[in-house]
Amino acid sequence: MACVEHLRKSVLAVMVFVLAGAQVHAQERWPQFRGPQARGISAESISTDGSASDSKLPDQWTTTDNIAWKKDLPGRGWSSPVVWDNKVFLTTVVNSEAYEPAKKGLYFGGERKPPTSVHQWKVLCLDLGSGEVLWEKQVHEGVPKSSIHIKSSFASETPVTDGKRVYCCFGSLGIFCLDFEGNPIWRYDLEALPTRLGWGAAASPVLHEGRLYLCNDNEKTSYLVCLDAQTGKEIWKVAREEKSNWSTPFVWTNPTRTEIVTAGTGQVRSYDLQGNLLWSLKGMSSITIATPYQADGLLYVTSGYVADQTRPIYAIKPGASGDISLSEGATSSESIAWSVPKGAPYNPSTLVYHGRLYVLYDAGLFACYDSATGKEIYSRQRIPNGRAFTTSPWAYGNKIFCLNEDGKTFVIQAGDEFKVLSTNELEEDDMGMASPAILSDRILVRTANRIYCIARKP
Repeated sequence: MACVEHLRKSVLAVMVFVLAGAQVHAQERWPQFRGPQARGISAESISTDGSASDSKLPDQWTTTDNIAWKKDLPGRGWSSPVVWDNKVFLTTVVNSEAYEPAKKGLYFGGERKPPTSVHQWKVLCLDLGSGEVLWEKQVHEGVPKSSIHIKSSFASETPVTDGKRVYCCFGSLGIFCLDFEGNPIWRYDLEALPTRLGWGAAASPVLHEGRLYLCNDNEKTSYLVCLDAQTGKEIWKVAREEKSNWSTPFVWTNPTRTEIVTAGTGQVRSYDLQGNLLWSLKGMSSITIATPYQADGLLYVTSGYVADQTRPIYAIKPGASGDISLSEGATSSESIAWSVPKGAPYNPSTLVYHGRLYVLYDAGLFACYDSATGKEIYSRQRIPNGRAFTTSPWAYGNKIFCLNEDGKTFVIQAGDEFKVLSTNELEEDDMGMASPAILSDRILVRTANRIYCIARKP
């Protein structure tokens, strides 16, 4: 009888754990690229100091330790996973032939050409608890009309969801709106426009109050477009002078107003919700990839093309209007709290966490500034054995996480002293370029060949 009673209690304990997990999952939200407010930290960390709310998240893992599940993915895609309740959404493109092997790190190449093989553009929905594929929807099949960078993919744009529909952008093909069961609702066609050296598209769409915004900067006809999220109907479209960029726009809701911030070639532009220009800021590099975001009342914008002398970080105050470009030699103004003329990385976005702005550079250097004043806390430090960083850093539990293209995640202590705490490694073929989704008790990391659900083992 004692054994039976012990067994009964064990089963009940497991049921309680499973039900508790299901309860947590029902509240999960990571709806867009870099999550809430595009900051790369969880909603709990934004609303608190992060120390208590992030305690369930793991800071160490291997291919087996602290892995709740992992799932091999078809094709190639660098879109980040987005999550709503128990559903995980991803995009990928399957090539009927083998993809060209990607070399890691920064390098320059000649003009890229479109492939001639048949590709399949797909949207996947996974179960958050198990990794099981709930549905897989092919939205298009054919030969691509554009080319891509050797390291990129035809599915590099991260989807966005409002809890009822998922909006998936394939930059040289179209935007596809599906319901949560995978049924198509509408499609908005995108012309395959030429990009710098044929590198392809990558900027993700963003949602705000029933409208979808996409910035398409290219070599021929750049524009910012606003669509009705319910119908896909075009509401307005404004032309832009910018050339090829890969920065996702940011919807900045501040005490003054709501505006759409776009970082681009040579300058930043901000528009109102009707597409009218509010302000502009010259002094960016010729290529911009990082996404703007807001933290603690300031807007942070960076642009760091490695071949340019100008690679600025800007901290911008709300309420700007007109041309707010800095005069020669100035680093602040009425509209700009502070700036660092040569502080920005190329691919990764910066990270503001607990009053500090952290900068991860592509070649494996790491720096820290006071996010309110721009004062340097420590200069560029070398991450030991780290190289080729494209993924933007993320944070929780008073730690900064930096995933490189080798699939290694370097864990750095948050604060005024640079200290690498540990290194987490995955499979040898797990090239890393996508940003993770950070949830209450787990994170989702997508690599070249699979997706991992990383969670503390009970």
